[in-house]
Formats: sequence, C-alpha cells, structure tokens
Amino acid sequence: MIVESLGLEKYFDEHMNSTNYLLRVMKYKGPQTTETKLGLTSHTDKNIVTILYQNQVDGLELQTKDGCWIDLKPTADSFIVMIGDSLYAWANGRLHSPYHRVMMRGNEARYSVGLFSVPKAGYMIKAPEELIDEEHPLLFKPFDHVKFLGFYYTEAGQRAQSALKTYCGV
Repeated sequence: MIVESLGLEKYFDEHMNSTNYLLRVMKYKGPQTTETKLGLTSHTDKNIVTILYQNQVDGLELQTKDGCWIDLKPTADSFIVMIGDSLYAWANGRLHSPYHRVMMRGNEARYSVGLFSVPKAGYMIKAPEELIDEEHPLLFKPFDHVKFLGFYYTEAGQRAQSALKTYCGV
C-alpha cells in the first residue's frame, strides 16, 4: 500500500523479494510504584515498517515534529504502523520515521507484539529516481541495511542524533 501510495507499484516485487519479517513479543514490567519508569529508550526503528499490537496497558509514546511526547492509546482492535529509517531513506524523506519510546506507569505489565519488515542482507536501500527532483534532492546515499546496523551499534552510531544521516546522508 505504501509503495502504491507513492505511485511506484513497479517496485513492489523488488521490495517483497528483498524483505524478511521478524515477529517479536515484548514485555515491559510495571514499575510497581506511582513513578513513571522508562521501559524502552527513545529511538527510531531501523527497519522498513513496524506493525504493533498491544494489550490495554498504555505506555507507547511518540515524539511530534515539535519535540513533544504524546501517548498513543490505540483501541483493542487496532494496530500501530510506524515507518522505519530504511523506508524513510528509500522514500527520500517523503515518509517520516518517528522517534518513540515506552514509558511505564502503574503495576500491570505491558505486552506488545511487533511485526518488523527488515531488508535482507546485501540489499541496497536506494531512493528511486522518481522520488528525486529539485524540490526533493537526494537525502541519502545508497546503503546496505546490515552495514548500517553495524554502524548504528558502534559508539559513533549511538552518539549520533541521526545514525542514518551520519552514516549515509548526502
């Protein structure tokens, strides 16, 4: 749907053939106090797309473009879809990869299930020519996702405000 919304259906098969999927169950313990506790530090996802489903214990927060944190409160029958850095780069910045975190309050554990679409090893993330023009100059050099992850987990990658821009920004 995302590729189609950009008018780039011709890249659909390439995307599907170059993607692996990871399903992960995550548990965050309640702090057992009245204080709020950091459950997961602020980050952007490095993959293509993340689809999350959670139990009714809130805690997922999203950072807005002006730097404020807002609570996401999905209904019991909804999913949260977030763009990852790889799709942000592929779409040449036309889609946003949001910073998010988990803040725990209360006594209940928070459970979530995440489906992560991840580029296969060796696949080069490269913005299609159709998404590069005078209004949208190229933002990132082509990069291998696995090598980008290798950089992200270095000291320099962890210190960078944007590991993606530091690693392959133009």
